[in-house]
Amino acid sequence: MIQHTVGVVEVEDVFSRLRRYPDVEAVNLYAVDAADRLLLDEAAESLAAAGDDRVAVIDDGYGALTLGAAAAHELRGLRVHQDLLTGELALANNARQVGLADRYSAHELGERLLADVRVVLWRLPRALSGIAETADAIARYAAPEVRVYAGGRDKYLTPAMNEVLAESFGSVQASRGRQKSRVLLATDPKPVGEQRFPLRNQLDDLGLEVVAHGAAFSGSRLDIGTRFLLDYLKRMKPDARDAIDLGCGTGILAVALAAARPGIRVTATDQSAAAVASTRATAAANAVADRITVLRDDAMSTAPDNSADLVLCNPPFHVGAAVHTGSAIKMFSEAGRVLRPGGELWTVYNTHLNYRGVMERLVGKTEVMGRNRKFTVTRSVRGLHT
Repeated sequence: MIQHTVGVVEVEDVFSRLRRYPDVEAVNLYAVDAADRLLLDEAAESLAAAGDDRVAVIDDGYGALTLGAAAAHELRGLRVHQDLLTGELALANNARQVGLADRYSAHELGERLLADVRVVLWRLPRALSGIAETADAIARYAAPEVRVYAGGRDKYLTPAMNEVLAESFGSVQASRGRQKSRVLLATDPKPVGEQRFPLRNQLDDLGLEVVAHGAAFSGSRLDIGTRFLLDYLKRMKPDARDAIDLGCGTGILAVALAAARPGIRVTATDQSAAAVASTRATAAANAVADRITVLRDDAMSTAPDNSADLVLCNPPFHVGAAVHTGSAIKMFSEAGRVLRPGGELWTVYNTHLNYRGVMERLVGKTEVMGRNRKFTVTRSVRGLHT
C-alpha cells in the first residue's frame, strides 16, 4: 500500500468520489479497481522520486491513476493520454469534483506526451497492436531511465503482452499478483527505427486501402461483422443525403459508402482517438476525404436531432474490458434521436445478443435483413412516434 498516512486518506477519499460518467454506469462497472491500486502501489517509490512534469499516464480508465498519483505524491504537470473520449471526459469531471483539475494536461500519443518522462503509468489495452504502438512511442520519446508500470486485471493479461513490450524494452518483469491483478515493469528502452504505425492494408476485393493505428478496432483487417454489413450497402436507404458511420473504427463503412454514392454526405464518428486518426487516414488514402467528416464524439452526442437519413453501426459488445451491452444501447438511443422520420439504422451484431427488441423501442420498426452463423443484420426505420 501507499506508505504515507496522509496520502492514503487523501487517495481513498479521491477514489470514493470517482464516477464513470459520461460512460455507462452500472452496479457491476467501477471507476477504480484493484489494478489501479496495484499500479499506484508498485510505482509509489518511482513516483515520489520523479517530481513534477516527469510522469505520464496512459489509458487511465476514469482518472484513478492520474488523480491517485496527484493526491498521494502531490504531483503536478502530469501528462495524460486516453484513447477513449468517455475516459477523458470522466477524468475531467472527476478532477473538478476532487479539486485536482490543475494537476494534469491531456495530450495525443506522441512526443509532447512523453518527452523526458521518467515514469509511465499505463492500463494495458487488450489489443496487442495498441500495446506495440504505445510501447514504441515510449521508447522513442521518453527519458532513457524511464520506468513503465503497465498493468491490468489478470484475466485480460497474456504472455504475448510481455513479448510485445520486450520488442521495445530490454527488461520486462512481472510483479507479484494481488486481487487478481498484476503489473509489468518495463525498463531499458531499446533503440528505435522507423515508425511502424499506422499500418496499411490493401483490401483487393473491395478496392479499398485501410490505414490503422494500433488501438483501432480490428486493426488494418476487415472484421467479419463489417464485411457482412457491407453486403447490404446497395439496399440501404437509396435517397439518403446525410449518413453517419457510428463507431467508425478504421472508417471502412464510411469510405465504402462515400465511394459507392458520390452525392452523399458522410459523418464518421468514434470515441477512440486511434479510430478517428485511422478513419481520417483511410479516407485520404481512398481519395474521399473531401466527402467524409470525421469526429471524435461519444455516440454522436453532438449531432443535432433529426439530422441524418442513414446510420450504419457495428456496435461493441463490451464496455472497456467488461462484457456489457450498455454502449450499444446508448448508440441505438442516439440513433433514434438523430435519424429523421423515415430514416434507417442498419446494424450488424452478434446474433446471441438479440438487440432487435431494443432497436424497436428506441428507433422504430426493425426487421432482420440477413443472418449467418454468427451475425445478424437488421434495418430499423424511425417512425413519426419515435
